[in-house]
Amino acid sequence: MADNQAERLDNTPSSRSRFDKYRDDVREGKLPKGGSFHGPISNKPQVPRQRSAFGLVKSFLGLAGPHRWPIFFAMAMLTVSTVLGLLPPAVTKFVVDNVVGDDPMPQLATRIFGANTGRKEMLAWAVVGVFLISVVRLFLGVWGRWMATRSTKRIQLLVRKRVFEQAVRLPLNRVQEIRSGGVASILREDGGSVGDLVFGMLYNPWRAVVQLLGSLLVLAYVDWKLLLGAVILLPLVFFTHRTWISRIRPQFRQVRKQRENIDGQATEVFGGMRVVRAFARQRREGSRFMQENHYMARQELFVWWWSRIVELIWQTLIPASSAALLLYGGFQVLEGQLTLGQLVMFLVYLLMLLEPIAVLAQSATSFQNSLSGLDRVMDLLEEPREMPPGPDTIPVKRQNVAGAISFSNVNFTYPGAPEPALQDVDLEVQAGEIIALVGPSGAGKTTLCNLVARFYDPDSGNVKLDGRDLRDIDLDSYRSLLGVVEQDVFLFDGSVGANIAYSRPEASVEELRRASEMANALEFIERMPEGFNTVIGERGVKLSGGQRQRVAIARAILADPRILILDEATSNLDTESERLIQASLEELMQNRTSFVIAHRLSTISHANRILVIDHGRIIQSGTHNELMASGGRYREMVELQTSMQRPVGTGTAE
Repeated sequence: MADNQAERLDNTPSSRSRFDKYRDDVREGKLPKGGSFHGPISNKPQVPRQRSAFGLVKSFLGLAGPHRWPIFFAMAMLTVSTVLGLLPPAVTKFVVDNVVGDDPMPQLATRIFGANTGRKEMLAWAVVGVFLISVVRLFLGVWGRWMATRSTKRIQLLVRKRVFEQAVRLPLNRVQEIRSGGVASILREDGGSVGDLVFGMLYNPWRAVVQLLGSLLVLAYVDWKLLLGAVILLPLVFFTHRTWISRIRPQFRQVRKQRENIDGQATEVFGGMRVVRAFARQRREGSRFMQENHYMARQELFVWWWSRIVELIWQTLIPASSAALLLYGGFQVLEGQLTLGQLVMFLVYLLMLLEPIAVLAQSATSFQNSLSGLDRVMDLLEEPREMPPGPDTIPVKRQNVAGAISFSNVNFTYPGAPEPALQDVDLEVQAGEIIALVGPSGAGKTTLCNLVARFYDPDSGNVKLDGRDLRDIDLDSYRSLLGVVEQDVFLFDGSVGANIAYSRPEASVEELRRASEMANALEFIERMPEGFNTVIGERGVKLSGGQRQRVAIARAILADPRILILDEATSNLDTESERLIQASLEELMQNRTSFVIAHRLSTISHANRILVIDHGRIIQSGTHNELMASGGRYREMVELQTSMQRPVGTGTAE
């Protein structure tokens, strides 16, 4: 696992040096004992959330929800099965002492089988009884294990569903901070490990506890001194958990956190593969990927040794204890204090006692691993959702919405940003009005549209729809009124028809064709091998930039929105395609409140109003003719763009 020293990236410390520091932190107990936020948190102190094992168990039972009762039923079946498993050793004592040996028959056996039953018949009945008990035990055990296994899978599905629903409801900036690969890691690894707690925390420990208590009761009946020798091991289990096992969970958390980082990095690299190849950075990214994996492998091997130390201790103690107790029991038989059958029964129960102790000690590491996954799941589930509804929140219906939008003294700063993106914005937009937003990059045009779409809420002031604050409107019902086409088009891996119908899955084929025709997309779609059923690949990789843009426009047209946001919607189109769909966009914007961000100022001359935004403020407002007549920033932008578009060698523009 030696690092490639020649390929060290951006002065990043090697995995070995990072691991050396990590190892020192483990030894000094500096690893966080509780959870932390996924990804970086802008403008927030990263104070670890501390959860006790008991609190995590309560959280697990809460997540299990309706599947708690099948788990309890499985544990009941397990209890009966384990108790039945305690009976055969007692029958063994009866066979050795009373059937094969010379001890008189117990009164219970005489009462059940009769005083005249021969020893051979007794032996046959004992064997049949043990066989029937074993069959019943096997049936109940398999039944209970099936119920527990099914509950495990159902809980995994339930937890992954809740994690996914929570992740898509997080504030937009948090989703961007966690990264898609990180969310996938939480869903797959951490969400899956929560279901494993059914066995790691409940089923297997409960079986060990029942077997332990039953064995202790029998040993107490045989010889309390033998019981005392066995019970001495119990404080060692507690000591092991307190001093050793409790330090393993933070290490498992760090391994899972590192795996999340690796998954996020890998997803990011493949999403930007064109850039990676354009700059011939495949080797660099491969080295960075392996460096992170080397670090995680060292973490995993380190925690493996911590786990094995516990097993080594118990694999040494259990044989030593068994030998000592066997020696004591043998002396008791030689001195006539115990019968041979009692000794055999004791040894069997001793093994049945030591086995669950070993299981409890050794499975504690896997239990802590699963708890670390649950801990990370709870970190995500406890994060605040995007704009939770208030007590007075109401849904809106499309037919009752006119579409007037107003800004009143709005200020907004992105989380972690040093300067505000919008300052003191006051704006009244009438229903059906077309508002064009122009200004330099970073001026606040997209931010204003983000507030209209309610991707964010203002820090102060308010944004209203038809006179009602957006905070008082149900978010999903409001978003159903929107149609958004952005410069950076995102398409899903699927058919082109499915991508267009994403805004209205119930749309008919004829409606798809009409929306595609209006967006000037029908022609190239019909040239595809399978038409609307043609698969376009992840992010629409099989389409050109202009084709992706037209598919996104068709998607917005199909949505039939009340409020339309076009953020550089024609930026990836050539001049001819832009001219063809401009008329369609103008038709689409009729009787709809529209916000249009445009780089080519010639495409917005038809707007009812043009807002010039600079440094988060509206510095000019008016029609194209009014702004050209009044001079100022807008006229400067138009003249600059016109001069840049004028062919070389021509005179001044008319």
